[in-house]
Amino acid sequence: MCNDYRLMVDVASIVEDFAHLKIKIRFGEGAPNLAAREDIKITDMGPIVRANNNGPADAELVQRRWSWPQNKRPVYNFRSDGREFNSNRCLIIADGFYEFTDPTDSKKKRKDKWLFTKRDEPIFCIAGIWRETPDVGEAFTMLTMEPGPDIAPYHDRQIVILERDSWADWLDPSVSAKSLIRPLPAGTLNVEQVG
Repeated sequence: MCNDYRLMVDVASIVEDFAHLKIKIRFGEGAPNLAAREDIKITDMGPIVRANNNGPADAELVQRRWSWPQNKRPVYNFRSDGREFNSNRCLIIADGFYEFTDPTDSKKKRKDKWLFTKRDEPIFCIAGIWRETPDVGEAFTMLTMEPGPDIAPYHDRQIVILERDSWADWLDPSVSAKSLIRPLPAGTLNVEQVG
């Protein structure tokens, strides 16, 4: 399951991308310093967008920890199957994510690493939820679902990648989560072997 993703895009570009969708990004904690990162891993800080009290068209961009501890293990992926998520929804901003498979070359000891990006879009958003925890403060996790056609050859689950026109709806808890969680059409994701 996804335990590594990428974000190489700067804050100004993210804000501009959201503005095209009529979502105003605010910085209640100040604009985060988002360095380009090839690998954002479990327990790292990552940028998320979540609704302000003014509704989904008014959102804040903050950095939070990816995963919260539960029974001494990190919760970095969370099954969405049949759930509604009526509060604490967030958008996890990425421009790529990785999946790992058994090596195709029997002489290799390390798994093969595959980078997935969204065709013709500089960034995409992964459906997430966040919560306050006594151990680490606010943290987020990625929602997962059955794999779509582009991911099924690589893994038996996938993260929920939202269509661009669903970003504001995801931030609105009155919109059914189940109506937004669906696989992307075949050919939506580019995949290449890396590393």
